[in-house]
Amino acid sequence: MAGYYRNHPLSRRSMNRILAVALIGLATLAAIAGWGWWRYAHAPLPLAQPGLEVEIDRGAAGTAVSAALRRQGVAVPDWLFSLALRWRGDGPRIRAGSYQIDGPITLQALLDRLTRGDVTLRDITLVEGWNFRQVRAALARHPDLRPDSAALDDAQLLARIGAAEPHPEGLFAPDTYAFARGTSDLDVLRRAYRLQQQRLATAWENRPQGPDATPLRSAYELLILASIIEKETGREDDRPKVAAVFLNRLRIGMMLQSDPTTIYGLGESFDGNLRRRDLLADTPYNTYTRKGLTPTPIAMPGQAALSAALNPAPIRALYFVARGDGSSEFSNDLAAHNRAVNRYQRKAP
Repeated sequence: MAGYYRNHPLSRRSMNRILAVALIGLATLAAIAGWGWWRYAHAPLPLAQPGLEVEIDRGAAGTAVSAALRRQGVAVPDWLFSLALRWRGDGPRIRAGSYQIDGPITLQALLDRLTRGDVTLRDITLVEGWNFRQVRAALARHPDLRPDSAALDDAQLLARIGAAEPHPEGLFAPDTYAFARGTSDLDVLRRAYRLQQQRLATAWENRPQGPDATPLRSAYELLILASIIEKETGREDDRPKVAAVFLNRLRIGMMLQSDPTTIYGLGESFDGNLRRRDLLADTPYNTYTRKGLTPTPIAMPGQAALSAALNPAPIRALYFVARGDGSSEFSNDLAAHNRAVNRYQRKAP
């Protein structure tokens, strides 16, 4: 029986047919694979519109990613996407985030971006002279930041970013920070805190040496004075002179008499008009009623203010008054200062 089936002519024809069908199937699969490869590597994906921004959620994988792309205007079939992931073998490395697609793009180029995590970056600018209330308000307004700090008080926030200081004022570096959409606002604050720590440490390490070089006793006192200088003037050429006035006063035990510190002590009750009664209302920040530096900074100082606090102008001035054009008039004694006040503030001849 075995020999009969081995030599039967119908069996040979059947085997040939099976072989032919198999070869045709293989050729078809090869053609489909070749066509798929060409579409993957060379054919631009149809886009609903130029300049698309697509969001890939955390944990999305496989056809969930292709489905998300289609919902957002990138026409990629599930079968082609799955086949591409099999070819590449890096499907698990697709990273969540927001991706900007500005023009024609192949599936290969798109997957390269998704696995690199080449996300679209946003940014936020923390401005020199802002206080911490303003910083928190700017973070809360930004639509692309995750508001993780919203439910935290200041002490909890400082603990979350690893800050040892008990008060947040002045601890964050004014700068522009880039981030991916959906980043926690705590991450931005953590970066700003570390940058300010680096800037402060560098400035303090490079301070002038000698027993009379500066009356400042610590890096934190430097931060406090720099914040006052930052609020007193925005003019680059006046910063070292303003610094000199305050340092000269500290050396002789004279009150700083700074309006910005007094305003800071009034808090949110300040209505924009500093009155005589405000100057007499004692708070820890009223430098008209208390000697020395304030207990904390009053704002975020920039690098120029930090530098000015350690490198004051070589002048003996103890007073200054705003001229009305953004600059200040500096005086060595009270009589000269009163004349400057009459001229620039009271507009007396």
